[in-house]
Amino acid sequence: MASIRPMETEDIEEVMDVEKASFAVPWTEETFRNEVLDNPYAHYFVIEEGGRVFGYCGLWLIIDEAHITNIAIHPEFRGQKYGEDLFRRTFMEAIEGGAIQLSLEVRVSNTAAQHLYRKFGMKPGGIRKHYYTDNGEDALVMWVGLK
Repeated sequence: MASIRPMETEDIEEVMDVEKASFAVPWTEETFRNEVLDNPYAHYFVIEEGGRVFGYCGLWLIIDEAHITNIAIHPEFRGQKYGEDLFRRTFMEAIEGGAIQLSLEVRVSNTAAQHLYRKFGMKPGGIRKHYYTDNGEDALVMWVGLK
């Protein structure tokens, strides 16, 4: 059975495997290290099973606003509701941290992710033109009120 817990620096190597398998322009190991060690607003979680980290989700919680920085599940583990479980845990962290709203950006072509976010009451709030540097794709901004 999979478990979700806060990300630790020891997880970064496996998180990088997920990152590289999931994104055309992956974050660097240094970026994750800075998020976990130096960013007081960052809250990152991993999902693991049998000692293997196969997904993660990041959240910035600044005063009363929360923003999902990234979420990924290794392709081998997709389609099994792990992303939903991980998102739910991170969503609850935002609520427990006192956020009154939560936002994120998602590729306009990523309808599977948009469907997941809609399950949590998130709605489209705008478009960020040419947001993704790998192909210039637009990002759909999604929001939800938490109070």
